[in-house]
Amino acid sequence: MTSWLKTTRRGFLSQAATAVAAPYVLTSTALGVADKPAASERLTIGHIGTGGRGSHLMGNFLQVDACQSVAVADVDRGHGERAKNAIEKKYAQAKRDGKYEGCEVYGDFRKLVARDDIDVVVIATPDHWHGLISVAAAKSGKDIYCEKPATRTIAEGRAVCEAVKKYGRIFQTGSHERSNRNSRYACELVRNGRIGKLHTVEVSLPVDHGHCPMPKAPSPVPDGFDYDFWLGPAPMAPYYPQRCHFSFRYIRDYAMGEFSDRGAHVLDIGHWGMGCDDTGPVEISGTGEAPKDELYNTFRTFKAELKYANGVKLMVESKGPRGVKFIGDKGWINVAIHGAHLSASDPELLKSKIGPDEIHLHESPGSHRDDFLKAVATRGETVCPAEVGHRTNSALCLCEIAILRGRPLKWDPKAEKFLNDAEADRMIGRTMRAPWRL
Repeated sequence: MTSWLKTTRRGFLSQAATAVAAPYVLTSTALGVADKPAASERLTIGHIGTGGRGSHLMGNFLQVDACQSVAVADVDRGHGERAKNAIEKKYAQAKRDGKYEGCEVYGDFRKLVARDDIDVVVIATPDHWHGLISVAAAKSGKDIYCEKPATRTIAEGRAVCEAVKKYGRIFQTGSHERSNRNSRYACELVRNGRIGKLHTVEVSLPVDHGHCPMPKAPSPVPDGFDYDFWLGPAPMAPYYPQRCHFSFRYIRDYAMGEFSDRGAHVLDIGHWGMGCDDTGPVEISGTGEAPKDELYNTFRTFKAELKYANGVKLMVESKGPRGVKFIGDKGWINVAIHGAHLSASDPELLKSKIGPDEIHLHESPGSHRDDFLKAVATRGETVCPAEVGHRTNSALCLCEIAILRGRPLKWDPKAEKFLNDAEADRMIGRTMRAPWRL
């Protein structure tokens, strides 16, 4: 057995990582192995949720020679079988006979998580499943790459943070804009005072999804789709094709619409530039409108204001263009999302160098995926660990709660409780449908 393998399996490649100035790509060579490692010697990955986003992430991890995807779990058998076929087709290309069989398909993620030969899970399910699966994976000793948002509720997010810490796991929230060089650079400029004293951050989130009138009658559940399992901890509801897969994000039982969709990317960069990765607002107010008597019931228009203890005001509004704008008393910098194109009140701001003694933020080594894999190798921190993903998501949850309550709220970001509002406190978490619980 090679020396790096000993640390990969349960030691997770700890000898492999070295500090690098150039982009870091986790390949077998970077891991200290000249040749591609045998399948049995690679970091093993299980993919949970293999629809649109899940299949995209799976494709990214399949590009890394030092990784081996060995299992998939999906409540939609068609999705699972397609993922299995894609994985086996990829690995068959390296076989002389062009054949490979070695990927298991599960309808129940718990069977995948229970396997002790899997090191990493990649979670790309609907949002209302993120918390339960992440906690189960942490308890089972898996490192976790979880799509944004971190969870559906604040309470679930705190449970994930506690589980990751308790079981010593690596966690990457899929807020991949943090791994964009321009996003990091803009936040470093703000943190180092290039726009003077920061006082306002504007998060712009255009809403572009359509309406969906409530269907007149339920539809038959397709063969191979475990709809009850798809609902999981969410309330029982009649099956409509428009409810599931991509469209779940527009229904409040499962997601928060634009808040948790692109908002999880944009506000995340706002927190980074504000230096608020480990905290949250102290006051929240907002207004918004959501469709009534329609299936898609997340907010289509909204305007929320979050005030932080450091005096910065963060505005979240349903307007375009999508991005985050940092405003100080000496200028502004805007980061467009996606892509992180930068603009500024003075273009010369964007030519400024960050000095060696100034604040330097976490630099991802090439991509969000590689940042995660490097952290797995070093047992170090990711650019968007559980606490950071949770704080971004909790700020968005607070916007939703304030709008639903219809009045300004005061929040204790340390205790993660509202001040003198029992009804708002009840909205921090949700009752899960039996038998599911954290």
